[in-house]
Amino acid sequence: MPVIRIASLDHPGLSDYAALTDVALRRILEPAGGLYLAESSKVIERAVAAGHRPRSVLLQEKWLPDLEWVAERFPEVPVFVASDELLERLTGFQMHRGALASMHRPVLPDPRELLAGARTVVVLEDIVDHTNVGAAFRSAAGLGADAVLISPRCADPLYRRSVRVSMGTVLQVPWTRIGEWKDAAPMLHEAGFTIAALALGDDSVSLPEFTATRPERVAIVLGTEGDGLSRRALAAADVRVEIPMLHGVDSLNVASASAVALYALRFMT
Repeated sequence: MPVIRIASLDHPGLSDYAALTDVALRRILEPAGGLYLAESSKVIERAVAAGHRPRSVLLQEKWLPDLEWVAERFPEVPVFVASDELLERLTGFQMHRGALASMHRPVLPDPRELLAGARTVVVLEDIVDHTNVGAAFRSAAGLGADAVLISPRCADPLYRRSVRVSMGTVLQVPWTRIGEWKDAAPMLHEAGFTIAALALGDDSVSLPEFTATRPERVAIVLGTEGDGLSRRALAAADVRVEIPMLHGVDSLNVASASAVALYALRFMT
């Protein structure tokens, strides 16, 4: 078992785990470097089950027995073990979940491959908060979406916080990036999808009304936290759908809205 006990931060293999609190830096380096970070033994297990390959593992001594299977399956992968104090200095936070793994990013599939056998897909347009992205993926997994498509400016689903909030479901739900709406809309239509924008408007139909006559294939589109869906997304949509609200509230958090819409599409049709 290639266990390396770390007494200082000079080992070159630790560079993947440094400065994790610098969100802007990680957003640039992780996709370009072909890596992402899986946090906790459960998420690491789900990543490997999804076919992802670890480059290294970093953990507290007490978590070593739980991750012996990684070394058995990947004997070439170094397992770094360090004290709590050293780990906090390296990563910038307390590792309450005990383990991190630097994982090689898989090649994203062609969106047409995901659409071929899908009935319900979620499209996330320009959602910049990693927590909301992770929560939307958890809704997609738990409520039966077949795939998630994300826009070019949407936050990274494999960012550490997204993976953690999703409880690892970003590693289970098929997903990929799509292009701008001028290309994405024709692709969805060619695959037989009705594009349903979750948005308020004078011509919006209520979610119960929409699900009562739900099309065979539906792409639910959710927009960014502040401004909602772009004009291009609204122009590409075949229908606008709104969730009926009470007490003067006009909308829900985007992750909550995804859960309500997916539940309705699955159980109210």
